[in-house]
Amino acid sequence: MDKFELILDTADVEGIKQCLDILDVQGVTTNPTIITKSGKQPERAIQDIIDVLDEDQKLFVQVVATGYDDIMEEARHIASLRGGKNVYAKVPVTHAGLKAIKRCRVEGIKTLATAIYSADAAFMAAHNGADYLAPYVNRMCNYGDGVEQVCDLIDMLAVQGSTTKVLAASFKNVDQVHRLVLNGIQAVTIPVDVALGMVGHPGTAIAVDEFSANWKAAYGRDTLLA
Repeated sequence: MDKFELILDTADVEGIKQCLDILDVQGVTTNPTIITKSGKQPERAIQDIIDVLDEDQKLFVQVVATGYDDIMEEARHIASLRGGKNVYAKVPVTHAGLKAIKRCRVEGIKTLATAIYSADAAFMAAHNGADYLAPYVNRMCNYGDGVEQVCDLIDMLAVQGSTTKVLAASFKNVDQVHRLVLNGIQAVTIPVDVALGMVGHPGTAIAVDEFSANWKAAYGRDTLLA
């Protein structure tokens, strides 16, 4: 079984650095909205992310164009970033996007199919050759049980022997991530606050404070070493 991948969904370089310090992070995803919220020109925002990642960590950059020819032009540009290593073009699963995903497979451009709202659309993107699929879990919950739909997708891919990975996106809370990890999700892309929320239980801090207070009361110091 492939190693689980934790991907950060952000263009906040300081947030990325914070997570890189304490978590085993496999990459970063962006989208047009995330880039605009960075307050930077897109080229600068993308380069700043590249600068904080090592070459083994993955970068996912989304196309902005909506027409097939323009999507392909942008996908080729994205594929050229970082010398083409560990970089993926994010392509929405519109008709033009699905056509582009097919073409990207022919050209050797790695893709993440995105803006997915159903297991069926995701499966067809995988069939077209997408390397990753990004179902929008929380947004899918507006139309039903988004977590259940993604669990169905995981099973569909496994039954068909697909090598495409599910990189679930659009999370608003830790419980959604928890349920998908329990059901065998290969990867998630989550905001910095959700990632930190998974390791920030208040009970941990309370326990540590109690240990420290008891130790200091007994030995008059705050460390194990005298």
